[in-house]
Amino acid sequence: MARGEPAGPRGRKEGPRARKGGEPVARAAAEPGSANGPFLPLFVSADRPDLFARACTAGADAVVIDFEDSVPPESKALVRRIPQSALPAERPVPIYLRVNAPGTPWYRDDVAFARGAGFEGVVLPKVKSVAQLTALREALGEGQTIIALIETMRGLARVEEIACAADRIAFGSLDICEDLGCAHTRMALLPLRSRMVQAARLAGRPAPLDGVTVSVVDAALVSDEAMHASELGFGGKCLIHPRQIAPARAGFRAEQPDLDWARNVIAAEAGELTAADEAELMHSPVVARARRLLNRGKAGL
Repeated sequence: MARGEPAGPRGRKEGPRARKGGEPVARAAAEPGSANGPFLPLFVSADRPDLFARACTAGADAVVIDFEDSVPPESKALVRRIPQSALPAERPVPIYLRVNAPGTPWYRDDVAFARGAGFEGVVLPKVKSVAQLTALREALGEGQTIIALIETMRGLARVEEIACAADRIAFGSLDICEDLGCAHTRMALLPLRSRMVQAARLAGRPAPLDGVTVSVVDAALVSDEAMHASELGFGGKCLIHPRQIAPARAGFRAEQPDLDWARNVIAAEAGELTAADEAELMHSPVVARARRLLNRGKAGL
């Protein structure tokens, strides 16, 4: 979202936001929501091993050590010499590796490093085909998972197939805007974001992750963009600084008006409210949505 762009309505007339909860990456089919709350991975440059341990305890749901965007070409081979001591012996959160894109001179060695160093999984940038994911799956160790970054229109054109082959998909909004030559605004990105959410659901995968917010000091912007992602059905958001963790989580949090609505729906289902209140219960998804909100409220999310 551009800094001056209005946040837009919260959709109160149609009930609370239809959110998709995040969860740790898994190959099993995912329900549209989760009481576990959003999945917020924190990206850390591979050339800052002094920050790895601190990032693991910052409050994110995972740490992604980045070999791609944050490392200049002349240093990409050097960062594979990360000392083992830089990686926490006991990991409080999963640690992933964002490798360089397929077709680059560094890709194969990055994947070999990811397998040998025992990362929980790989974040694969600029995914354009299922074949790329199949090859990566064969090169990784058993149990290592793949988050596929959709950052080009070629990848988005195949996102339904890619979502089936990956463990989770994520939206690289900045790169895809560059590919399209469009503005990085909510209006321009709305159909693209919606297609991501639909593809993940059709594939039975966890709800996708939204792209980064560039500002690390504007907490209100981070929270607002997380709220927008939640409204569209994303299950989390990629982060680039520990300062973004709390406001991003707040953006995905069920707010009091939403919880009050959910309690009224459940009470009406139990026959505790008037016929007028029960009109909203004509369809079972309303009740399911209310229960998801209440579960997240109990979890303090």
